[in-house]
Amino acid sequence: MSKKKGRFAPSPTGRMHLGNVVAALLSWVSAKRDGGSWLLRIEDLDPQRSRYEYARQIEDDLSRLGLDWDEGGLDGIGQAGPYVQSMRGEFYEEALRRLDSQGLLYGCTCTRADILATQAPHQSDGRVVYSGRCRPAAEPPFASVLEPASAAASATGEAGEGSDPLTAGRRPALRVAVGDEDIRFVDRYAGECVYNLRRDCGDFIVRRSDGAWAYQLAVVVDDALMGVTEVVRGEDLLLSTAQQIHLYRLLGYEPPEFAHFPLITNADGQRLSKRDRAESLESLFARYTPREIIGMAAYRAGLIPEPMPVGPGEVLGFRF
Repeated sequence: MSKKKGRFAPSPTGRMHLGNVVAALLSWVSAKRDGGSWLLRIEDLDPQRSRYEYARQIEDDLSRLGLDWDEGGLDGIGQAGPYVQSMRGEFYEEALRRLDSQGLLYGCTCTRADILATQAPHQSDGRVVYSGRCRPAAEPPFASVLEPASAAASATGEAGEGSDPLTAGRRPALRVAVGDEDIRFVDRYAGECVYNLRRDCGDFIVRRSDGAWAYQLAVVVDDALMGVTEVVRGEDLLLSTAQQIHLYRLLGYEPPEFAHFPLITNADGQRLSKRDRAESLESLFARYTPREIIGMAAYRAGLIPEPMPVGPGEVLGFRF
């Protein structure tokens, strides 16, 4: 049996906050308690918001808190690197070609406004399920979208016969077509979950119109190739798990175990974000020691009965 491997995969778009520390701590504790390892991956898929200096700050903050990683990071410790998503395009390209070879991809020129105009938000998280406006009339398998002729048309935005003149000139995003299929999995926190791909998820994007790789594809490829056996993260990504399990199966990978913990909120009951300066690590380090911050995170995560100064290793006995 392979050794447990957990991971923390932050986006370098700003300074971490207490909610990020909770996610890192829960993942670290879960992996380490059974003698497993912990991986750090930098998810910088958003070229407009990601910054190298934020990634380096994340590493510095984790080290200061005592959350040391066994593999990954900017320096690429380990054999499955690089551990920075912007450097892993070749792996995503190969996965995209495998999906294309199954006839599951099609181009989509819909804008966000187009999608919002045709579909109500998903009841659980406000996500809009794509209506299939650009989906071919025939059922899969579809013609390749990665053949030279198709690629050239995509790059130039040339309109083919029957195309919508309102979308001519737009470079398409690539979506993977899904069927009327239930995805079932047991989550450590949420219990048994069932999502219907067509109703709850819809055809989802694997490569954006600007050429950037979509989160759903990148995270599946990375976790599979890096040998991650469990994913501990916030409950806001619970629905994404159905899409990811679907991709795992299409690509021939074994899905990891999942644990989606309740989100940490601020004093107003709102989900923490990097705009909450009072809960940012910049503010917290100015007022508290690293052990006090870990104690706050451990208490908010339910790992200890009250806030107290602790190090990560002191909460390893807790089983959640």
